[in-house]
Amino acid sequence: MTEVISVRFRNGCKEYYFDPKGLTVPTDTDVIVETAQGPEFARCSQGNHQVEDDAVVKPLRGLIRIATDNDRHTAAYNRGREKEAFEVCKKKIQQHKLEMKLVRVECSFDGSKILFFFTADGRVDFRELVKDLAGVFRARIELRQIGVRDEAKMIGGLGICGRPFCCSQFMDEFLPVSIKMAKTQSLSLNPTKISGTCGRLMCCLKYEQDAYEDAIRRMPKNDSFVLTPDGTGNVSDINVLKETVSVRLDDRPEGARCYHNCEVCVLRNGKGSREGIVVPDKRPERYIEPIAEEELPAITLVSDFDPDAAAAEDGKRRRSRGGRGRRRGENAGEHPAEKAAADNKPARSEKADKPAGDKPNREGGSRRRRSGRRGSGSGQAAPAAAEAAPKKQERPAGEAPAGEKKRNNNRRRPRRRSGGGGKPNGGAEA
Repeated sequence: MTEVISVRFRNGCKEYYFDPKGLTVPTDTDVIVETAQGPEFARCSQGNHQVEDDAVVKPLRGLIRIATDNDRHTAAYNRGREKEAFEVCKKKIQQHKLEMKLVRVECSFDGSKILFFFTADGRVDFRELVKDLAGVFRARIELRQIGVRDEAKMIGGLGICGRPFCCSQFMDEFLPVSIKMAKTQSLSLNPTKISGTCGRLMCCLKYEQDAYEDAIRRMPKNDSFVLTPDGTGNVSDINVLKETVSVRLDDRPEGARCYHNCEVCVLRNGKGSREGIVVPDKRPERYIEPIAEEELPAITLVSDFDPDAAAAEDGKRRRSRGGRGRRRGENAGEHPAEKAAADNKPARSEKADKPAGDKPNREGGSRRRRSGRRGSGSGQAAPAAAEAAPKKQERPAGEAPAGEKKRNNNRRRPRRRSGGGGKPNGGAEA
């Protein structure tokens, strides 16, 4: 085992191992490491850890130091110098009329070398361009031709799936992709549909290739002679993702039926004759899809219920309810006169409180009030209502007759009646 630290250079996905030289480097720390091109500014993606000796590329280069503020200012200055070099190089390419496309410019940490990446369809003679750039920047100039996949990785972007490019996000190296993978996965062979932004086949075709190859190895081919729970037949179509096959039965050739791969017994894989094939008497069993049981969370009920206290409270309520019932039963059959005789008190009668002649004529009063309101609304009084009402005795102001309660001036007014046309009290229009 070897102790190393994992380092990534700017905008790169591949990790490189370096010797920490006895230092403890935390993750996401800027460091200065020794490379074949000299010291470089990088970031530690994983701190001190152990790896197998076979995973380390010899010779293992070491860590120079942990980056300081001065190192970060130097790296920022180099980024500005790269932008300037990019614009100058584009103008020089146009002046020399070279068929090349500038992609990216990188400047070494010490500023002694500037690296230009470009793409071109063929070989390009850029010797004069190198001389002009060396005279401008006074540094070592290196031009490197790259492919379209490297260009997409450096520039970045969004694929047809709507996500960033895999090569610029997490892929360390490019994977070999062939058109055979698209055929195996039953994809469209239209180049515009299976190609990425770089113009090459999409890298994601490689992700599920192993799963497709394993499923195809276990499933029958087209036109295979198979035995199903419903009888024998020939395979007309297969679905690799669902692992189902469509079988055209001998008894019912008008339509194909769909079966799971485990419901099919292959008697002959692929095209061929049925002569000499023995059909088993026992047919395969039907496939039953497993029902995923939902795991319910465990519910723990915590209660402070005390059965003794609950029984005592229940008995107390019943006793109080029975006492109230007995009291209500004793008082329910008593008459006011009997109760008064028991208490040695004279019984009072509601009719005795008021004289018989002092009972007001409510019917006449209500008629008088209604007739008065009708009269006030129409300007005339109803003579029949006035005659029916009893005559009042004249008495001095402030004196009330004996046995008659004083009228309450704040008594509730009678409800108004709405007449036709929305006029109050049903009064006629004057």
